[in-house]
Amino acid sequence: MTRSLRWRQFATAMPLKLFLVALLVRLIPVLLAVNLGIGLDDMFQYDMLARSLAVGNGFRWYSQQDLPLIQPYIHLDLSAVNYDSRGVLTSFRAPLYPVLLALIYLVSGLGTRRFFAARLVQAFLGAALAPLTYALARQLIPGREKAARISAWVIGLYPLLILYPLALVTENLFFLLVLGSAVTLLKAAENRDWKWFVASGILFGLTALTRSIALIYIGLAILWIWLILKERRMAVATLAAVVLVITPWVVRNSLLLHRLSGLENSMGYNLYVGYYPTGTGTFQYPQSLDLLSIVDDGVREQVGYAKAWGFIKADPARVPYLIVRRAGYFFGLERRALTYFYSNNIFGYIPTPALLAASLVLLVPFVIVAVSSAFGLASLRSRPEILLLVLILVGYITPHLLILAEDRFHLAILPFLVIPAAQAWTGGAAALKERSRTKIGKVALILAGLVVLLLCLNWGGELWRDAGRISQLLGPHGNQTYFPY
Repeated sequence: MTRSLRWRQFATAMPLKLFLVALLVRLIPVLLAVNLGIGLDDMFQYDMLARSLAVGNGFRWYSQQDLPLIQPYIHLDLSAVNYDSRGVLTSFRAPLYPVLLALIYLVSGLGTRRFFAARLVQAFLGAALAPLTYALARQLIPGREKAARISAWVIGLYPLLILYPLALVTENLFFLLVLGSAVTLLKAAENRDWKWFVASGILFGLTALTRSIALIYIGLAILWIWLILKERRMAVATLAAVVLVITPWVVRNSLLLHRLSGLENSMGYNLYVGYYPTGTGTFQYPQSLDLLSIVDDGVREQVGYAKAWGFIKADPARVPYLIVRRAGYFFGLERRALTYFYSNNIFGYIPTPALLAASLVLLVPFVIVAVSSAFGLASLRSRPEILLLVLILVGYITPHLLILAEDRFHLAILPFLVIPAAQAWTGGAAALKERSRTKIGKVALILAGLVVLLLCLNWGGELWRDAGRISQLLGPHGNQTYFPY
């Protein structure tokens, strides 16, 4: 067997190895949590929508059977709508993830085992991130096979991503679509084949149907096709595919609200929470419940917009402060979910040494990746593919800085950060030295150093700010401190 043939066989087998190992580690928590239920939060909302779809009632929530579970916590004003016992037709959530759950429920049934079935499917979706990261790395940094493999293994074994299939949330589908659409678009750029551009447009549309915030970077990607690739017809074809995918849901929501609507009518709610006078730009309790009592999506959206604009006009100087705070939350340590679930006694008591060890396992990987990716990005030479990477990062991060941010939101771009991080790990000091020989390279490295300094200050400030809460969590009754999300 020739050396080139062996190498081709290895490259072919690598994605399968990545997928199988990533799947195995994700199945462990899923199997351990076979009887785990869900809470009355976003997961419950997605479950309501999925159950309604599965039984043929349409995209509805708050059915008669769900009201007793909800009303002790949220007083729903049902007098404002023509209430149907099947539930209220809604446009508040994007549709694709509930549709995925509904398809799973059609197979598993609507008993309590449906949660396990959903988590099992999500383990497969999450495992696919590893080979897709490998494919993306080979496109972004061609010839750097070692860096491609390292970046894929990091995603495959990233602690929080291993646990994510336990949550019935859009991210389990969104992560896959974000990554898959980028890989497909770069394949299209390589082949200049209209079929690949249309395929990327379809994936972009499905991504937007999962979380509409993706429309910002999708628009930038289409401009990249037009201006950088100079493929105007392909840009139009990609845009047409996006429009074709999302238009039916836009029409459906517009008919429901009797006015032109978007893919999900939650912007007013998010702006209300994001600019609340005593808020800090992130999701916070109890103001997050204020508008949920309004069942009519159109009214809720209008009230949210009006109140948010009132908050901004009352204190416009606060807007830059909130943008900075949101940047801090977006790139924050991945501890919010751990804090919430442990403090609410989901896991029971964990001895302090074990809790500290678990915290380090969950928190340290992002610190390493974020710091390394700053220098990795600075070391990358300007190419169309790298420009697309930057546009995706900017297009995804920016709206979160203007609306609402949490640390979990950066997980969607983790593969796009891991790849330049792996470039830095494999290139080492020699690559940075080589980059510093040009004026642009020096500026890039200086900016990278500044970014790292800001990240460290952010993480240090976060730990200092929450030192009291952390101390309680590490105490003998930390699992019963019951901190809100």
